[in-house]
Amino acid sequence: MNRMVIFDCDGTLVDGQAAICDTMDEAFAAANLPAPDRNTVRRMVGLSLPQALEILAPTADEKQREAALLAYRAGYRTRRETSMLEEPLYEGMAELIERLGAAGWLLGVATGKSDRGLHACLDTHGIKQRFVTLQTADRHPSKPHPAMLEEALSEAGVTADRAVMIGDTTFDMDMAQAAGVRAIGVSWGYHEPHELLEAGAIGVAATMEELERLINGRS
Repeated sequence: MNRMVIFDCDGTLVDGQAAICDTMDEAFAAANLPAPDRNTVRRMVGLSLPQALEILAPTADEKQREAALLAYRAGYRTRRETSMLEEPLYEGMAELIERLGAAGWLLGVATGKSDRGLHACLDTHGIKQRFVTLQTADRHPSKPHPAMLEEALSEAGVTADRAVMIGDTTFDMDMAQAAGVRAIGVSWGYHEPHELLEAGAIGVAATMEELERLINGRS
């Protein structure tokens, strides 16, 4: 019977913190909004962009939020097209993906990124072919709604009890809980380990080796 590991992207597979924060600053300036607190921006990573903007700019009107949304997307696209976008894989992640695939795990991604952003990121690192399902905010409600995981399971032909979600935020843990999927946190992302555990993670990995042991059901 098939089994699958589903990864979040930003803060789990890749470190896109600087690019996200810089682009958000520019987007808020374009919408004539005061720059958001960077720590708050980091904690919103994982949500869909419209939902994140509602939290980051609670007093803005819809016109300002729409301007910020369009400016963010344009800014991120410009960074990508001019090779200024830095989203490095976390050290050891490429090797972990190879080992999981060799061990028979199907792999997927469930992310708040857009389709275009996710495909470009995975193509840059030469790992897109490793994943059998790619779920993004373009086609689903924002995390923690379980739709992304439910579609990933359906596409891969895997039952919830044979899957595990890997993420760095409580949004990922809550999504996994809602979908009936085992959740594992990583400590190198945007929410604190104790928050991930409180949100239902069975463990929080500090290294790739520890993550691999947790995925395989070993402490």
